Amino acid sequence: MTQPPKDSDLVLASPGSTDNEAVALLTVQGLSKHFGSLKAVREVSFDVRQGQIFSIIGPNGAGKTTVFHVLTGLSPATAGDAFFCGTRILGLPAHKITELGIARTYQLIRVFKDMTVLENVQVGTHCRTRSGVWDALALSPRARREEEFGVQRSLELLELAGIAEYSGQEAQNLPYGAQRRLEIARALATEPKLLLLDEPTAGMNPAEKGDMMSLIQTIRQNGITVLLVEHDMHVVMGISDWIVVLDHGEKIAEGTPKEVQCTECVIEAYLGRGYGQ
Repeated sequence: MTQPPKDSDLVLASPGSTDNEAVALLTVQGLSKHFGSLKAVREVSFDVRQGQIFSIIGPNGAGKTTVFHVLTGLSPATAGDAFFCGTRILGLPAHKITELGIARTYQLIRVFKDMTVLENVQVGTHCRTRSGVWDALALSPRARREEEFGVQRSLELLELAGIAEYSGQEAQNLPYGAQRRLEIARALATEPKLLLLDEPTAGMNPAEKGDMMSLIQTIRQNGITVLLVEHDMHVVMGISDWIVVLDHGEKIAEGTPKEVQCTECVIEAYLGRGYGQ
């Protein structure tokens, strides 16, 4: 088996780079996930390189979200391996994977409805704090400093996400698109190196999708690599540097957007005959 790279060995790829000589931030090797006789993911391998917007596409049931669940510790792998910055992540609990620098959002929105927008984002900062229960009860200087930093950082991320105006409102009162952005802001509050976005434009109108594409590109420009699952081909082809295509749990193609949309097996399995003509 190929030895994973060490964090100190990582070569930064410039935004939009498809240089296959750059060292991978995330390496997935022969990943499989079975649910009884159902083989949801079958021996999938790929490398996500730092600075990329990397997309996984495929029809419903192709195994895309299952890959996310395995990589983020929500579901154990049946076989295979995965390394992030040189550390094996399969088998680690979800909070340890977050601490290493991987954050994610979900297909179905998961916000704390009765908390304010600002409080939702502050939750994400807690994985980087060091004060404990006694610090909080005693209002120690460290606890106060970390609380102040959490508030300031959360406000910055709400500004980045374009929803700062909602900071004092309960999350359940936000428009749908703003709730999607809130989830991203909260994930960014964990200070990730790699952000996994699971269908971030689902249910959005064309204008909202355009705004989300701009936000994802801004996130990449801020030094965060993005791994994306998305069904909207306009979004995928418009912002991706590299694409992996899954069908029935297997990888059937990978390459640049131009290469993938011209691949016959992809056209037949997912995009449909006549796409791009």
